[in-house]
Amino acid sequence: MKRYYLILPEKPSSLLKEMINATTKNIEYEVLENFEQLPDLKNINIIFAIELPITGISNNLNNFFLELFNRGFDSLLGSEGIVLVHSQYQYFTKTTAQSIIFKSNLLGCRFPGRPLVEATGNLDNLIPLQKVYNLPLEEICLYLCSKLGERFTNDKITKVKKPKILAIHSSNRNTSNTLTLWDMIKENLDITDITEINIQNATIVDCIGCPYKACKHYGQQTKCFYGGIIVQEVYPALLKADALVFICPNYNDMITANLVALINRLTALFRKTKFYDKTLFSIIVSGHSGGDALAKQLISSLNINKTFKLPPYFALMAVANDRGAIRKVPHIEELAKKFAENIIINIKQQI
Repeated sequence: MKRYYLILPEKPSSLLKEMINATTKNIEYEVLENFEQLPDLKNINIIFAIELPITGISNNLNNFFLELFNRGFDSLLGSEGIVLVHSQYQYFTKTTAQSIIFKSNLLGCRFPGRPLVEATGNLDNLIPLQKVYNLPLEEICLYLCSKLGERFTNDKITKVKKPKILAIHSSNRNTSNTLTLWDMIKENLDITDITEINIQNATIVDCIGCPYKACKHYGQQTKCFYGGIIVQEVYPALLKADALVFICPNYNDMITANLVALINRLTALFRKTKFYDKTLFSIIVSGHSGGDALAKQLISSLNINKTFKLPPYFALMAVANDRGAIRKVPHIEELAKKFAENIIINIKQQI
């Protein structure tokens, strides 16, 4: 039976205390506040409970991660985490959560789909949910915490004998370092059912925010108002897939426009089908730097918002500028092989 630790770097507000209580009502846990003498945090369950100052920076939380990184990139291996964030102000709750999840994932921690409950100063981030729950904002917040705690305690790692992978990109195979890296990974994948969809040349209309009822109406039919390759190819392939691989070149420290449009258009399908049982991986190649910026965007949009599971070490990030330069990256073949093994370990049931 796994142990539970509550990471509490700052003195909690009364609301954060209530959020913790709602999340842990059926959980026995130990509180960790002294980050100079941390226990072994492998193979345990972690609840991050963060009270943010006006700057959005917790020095104590930074010390926590400094200690873990000094222990090595496997210091959270086998562990699973969720995040509670509260601020008396309006900013930094989401970006703090992104950072916590990204750093923890680099250290081997996994996260279930939708692992975050955030509460901004006046709780206006929860206003849209009043249409769903018809409750006061604080009650909605605590309800979400309660449901997160239940999902966390009941979460199980499930694998399949013959997993299906969907890989999505919008790149030119003749010039793309990112696709070349994906090809190197595929060579080491002991998985035969892989579907690749290139949305580079398709006409992709971005989501323009149809009214909720209209979006839900089309979603119930596994459709979207704008149709096209998203509905015809991506939706069916994603519904069948056990894992999603996002292949992302880094242009201007952002995911490419077609991939952003695709993520936005998943909302209609999400109205009908949640993705808690699907695992997210990513390959990110930057010309200079900034791979972490894209990784955090994917964490926010697909793990926090769209409920994809985040396995340990979900993203392989590299730097390669000139055409073909990816093959000159030190130890890249070894890294590709290791990433392929990570995919297999996390989704394939060994026979």
